[in-house]
Amino acid sequence: MTKTPRWLRLCCLCIVLCVYASGLSAAAAEITKARYWASPDKSRIVFEMRAHTAYQVTQLKSPERLIIDLDSATVEGKVLSSLPKSKLINAVRSSQGAQGKLRLVLELSVAVKVDHFILPPNQTYAYRLVVDLFEMSRSSATSVTSAAPAKSLQHLQRRDIIVAIDAGHGGEDPGAIGRKKTMEKHVVLAIARKLATLVNRQPGMRAVLIRTGDYYISLRARTQKARKANADVFVSIHADAFKNSKARGSSVFILSKRGASSETAKWLADKENSSDLAGGVSLDDKDDLLAKVLLDLSQTATIESSTSVANRVLRGLKRIGKTHKRHVERAGFVVLKNPDIPSILVETGFISNPYEEGLLKTSNYQQKMAKAIFDGIHDFFKRYPIPGTIYGQNLVSPQQRPATAAETSGLASVSTAKYHVVKPGDTLSALAEKYQTSIEAIKQRNNMKSNTLFSGKKIIIP
Repeated sequence: MTKTPRWLRLCCLCIVLCVYASGLSAAAAEITKARYWASPDKSRIVFEMRAHTAYQVTQLKSPERLIIDLDSATVEGKVLSSLPKSKLINAVRSSQGAQGKLRLVLELSVAVKVDHFILPPNQTYAYRLVVDLFEMSRSSATSVTSAAPAKSLQHLQRRDIIVAIDAGHGGEDPGAIGRKKTMEKHVVLAIARKLATLVNRQPGMRAVLIRTGDYYISLRARTQKARKANADVFVSIHADAFKNSKARGSSVFILSKRGASSETAKWLADKENSSDLAGGVSLDDKDDLLAKVLLDLSQTATIESSTSVANRVLRGLKRIGKTHKRHVERAGFVVLKNPDIPSILVETGFISNPYEEGLLKTSNYQQKMAKAIFDGIHDFFKRYPIPGTIYGQNLVSPQQRPATAAETSGLASVSTAKYHVVKPGDTLSALAEKYQTSIEAIKQRNNMKSNTLFSGKKIIIP
């Protein structure tokens, strides 16, 4: 018997492997998981697939249906049956067509607007086909009710301080995950809810939760929700991870125009900002010229107030445990880019640290963390109450109070006045805290139109 040449056997083996590989690629787009998320704004269905594949979406009427046709795809077992019935979706079914095509049919209860896209794999998920459904009647109702009725002057004079509380991540974006599978999105939502309870118990304060459940909100939408709620302060709560599992301690961040103040801060800032990609929203087209101009015009004053809030919160965090740094850090987090709302981001600890992961899971530690944040916010508004709020109801402006005899005669004593010569690094918030007065009082006494201080200038301290 003639022996088959080695080169021929190798060729045959290659052909077999190629055929096998092509068979694998044909089934590689199998849908292995399906998830459903509901938020106040939309419903989201995520189909997780082993590989990327082309697809087409078609809407049909009478009855309302959404058809998704995928090339070279299959669906695993009872994946679709795991999807719950919802207000918008009555059922999801599938059928296998010719040439490996897969058709998914979403039977809808109402007319919807649809957005859809495919996300690439990341550390947590494989390829995902994301389908967002927006109830059309809901959007029209929102536009009608968005304008609040005019409030009486008496009510405006005694309004509540509004605290916007943002629990990071959510839904398809779990955030950082600890060794024991603790998800950041669950921990920070628990802390946010506890903080909201403390705020609502305080007379003169009202909490607004940016995220009330397990669903995703883009970073830009979080700041927009705070602005729509007319928030007086914005607090974003996170519990991140770092490549070094020994990293530990809580931190407080404010916005930095020039980037991060340390390598850790920069790494965390980039990581948080990239979570928008996990939610399927690109950040590239969101910074229009108007937003940039508004940010440049008003951010100096806002950062000063943010610094004052952050320092108070950091002092509270130091009382309950280790902090990552002794000072407030600065980074370019998107959620801090509110041009006129004092904003801070609190990293409650590192889930990548086993000890802190264990702490963050407990209700007792979550309550301590919420209390530390609340105390800092409460102390700030006690020290710098906003005119027109319940906190500021006893404030009397210089225009409203009776003039003193010295002021009436124009002979106010110069010898008893306090002066401060501005040094590099001085800020109005730091001076107000040092001399136990307010930013507005200093500005009014010195006829200042902005919060900018010039080195060497002598200013009067009221």
